[in-house]
Amino acid sequence: MEAVTEGSWASLPVALSPGVLRALRSLGFARMTPVQSATIPLFMSNKDVAAEAVTGSGKTLAFVIPILEILLRREEKLKKMQVGAIIITPTRELAIQIDEVLSHFTKHFPEFSQILLIGGRNPMEDVEKFKEHGGNIIVATPGRLEDLFRRKADGLDLASCVKSLDVLVLDEADRLLDMGFEASLNAILDFLPKQRRTGLFSATQTQEVENLVRAGLRNPVRISVKEKGVAASNTQKTPTRLENYYMICKADEKFNQLVHFLRQHKQEKHLVFFSTCACVEYYGKALESLIKQVKIMCIHGKMKHKRNKIFTEFRKLPGAFVHRCGRTARIGNVGSALVFLLPMEESYVNFLSINQKCPMQEMKPQRNVLNHLPKLKSMALADRAVFEKGMKAFVSYIQAYAKHECNLIFRIKDLDFASLAKGFALLKMPKMPELRGKCFSDFIPVTVNTDSIPFKDKNREKQRQKQLEQQRKERQENGGKKKFIKNKAWSKQKAKREKKKKATAKRKREEGPYRHCCKTSPGGCVWWGKHHVYCENSNPMACRIQYRQRTTLEETPQALILKMRTWRSC
Repeated sequence: MEAVTEGSWASLPVALSPGVLRALRSLGFARMTPVQSATIPLFMSNKDVAAEAVTGSGKTLAFVIPILEILLRREEKLKKMQVGAIIITPTRELAIQIDEVLSHFTKHFPEFSQILLIGGRNPMEDVEKFKEHGGNIIVATPGRLEDLFRRKADGLDLASCVKSLDVLVLDEADRLLDMGFEASLNAILDFLPKQRRTGLFSATQTQEVENLVRAGLRNPVRISVKEKGVAASNTQKTPTRLENYYMICKADEKFNQLVHFLRQHKQEKHLVFFSTCACVEYYGKALESLIKQVKIMCIHGKMKHKRNKIFTEFRKLPGAFVHRCGRTARIGNVGSALVFLLPMEESYVNFLSINQKCPMQEMKPQRNVLNHLPKLKSMALADRAVFEKGMKAFVSYIQAYAKHECNLIFRIKDLDFASLAKGFALLKMPKMPELRGKCFSDFIPVTVNTDSIPFKDKNREKQRQKQLEQQRKERQENGGKKKFIKNKAWSKQKAKREKKKKATAKRKREEGPYRHCCKTSPGGCVWWGKHHVYCENSNPMACRIQYRQRTTLEETPQALILKMRTWRSC
């Protein structure tokens, strides 16, 4: 189904409840957006819908209103512990926003209780809250919802509570799959009743989303709402009132250009995105010292309890809302987005225009901007915490760059590491595999011994001095030789690899040299070490002969060993 025009709420084929209309008036939504006018009538008439529309087009109300109307029209009213609707969304921040929008409506319907289930807090708090207040409408992230389904031992049988489910909504379905929640979604779907209405909302239609539509929806009506005007013929995937800009500048000029831009737009509200959590920590600290009289708040995925608090505080700040594509120019408003690119990355502009249908305009770098990098270096020399944050940020940036999805454009071998290190205001180059064997004549490290840089935090410095003293004693005991300490990983990848390695070793010990992979009679096949041995005959000698015939010259010694050992047929 293609896009339909905007209309008044009174033009819907099924009249909305007075409480819903009161909430719409209080929110100031006088007319429907195209995605709302296309989706709401179908959803309310008990159809499964798969809606695709650009971000900021009003998708939230397109499922919140039908949920309320469907629950209000139930023959049997929901009890306290019965769940009538579930909304699943990929991030805590989006879940909080949806929960707030929903609360504007449910305050007119005291018979409905709603509950927000997201990470970053104790799961038992959610269990107790649900048992005390119920949750007719659940807004949740996949991980926390799956966790609560498995907490029957804690006194919450959520699987029984959802037997009354009428509506399931998967919001930002493309992001749900991109962020690796497919397994959690499949686990959740197994707990839900088949007789339900399901709505799937996304900004893009990928093959993964299509697979989810086939698995989770029954004969869905597909809705595709495009932007009006010329952009619609190109199926533009960003709002037409969003102005996208890009700036080409060198790695050691990028931060200065960013600071200049933010200082010129102090009265506005911004979100600045970096590629890694470590970069957020480092540059957040830097911006805090360089841009005065402006509230700087850092938020990233590795934060636990602080993340929700910071997000709420940021939303309460006054000012315009300007940041990345999809988070600005919403519901017909005007917005802007700016991306900084290195000279070698300029082809990314064409890629976005052609593949992502996202037209961009060039913004020229400002001339004669102040150089803030010396001040960053001074901060690193004065506080070891800043020095270490800068090193971690640099390493994480390179590692993230090496894993970029668009690696035909973002190629690590094209990076100017010296210029990049200057842009991070590093005091010296870190030791990492990507830099091994490379010469950086353009980068001049500081003459100061970085081991002597203290922490400003006295407790941290005291702890560091204690560790240094311990290392000095160990060196004396080892005859002046420094004890080798392998660097610890900054992520959980190392622990995962070790766990997998131990599991593999345990399995091999239990199985021994033989591992049967099928059981056929009279023949079959068996693994011998890394070799796959075919048994085409019940006669052991014939099996060995077959193996000898299938091996290469290099594998012949293995075959001779096999011949001498006792044969175990499949």
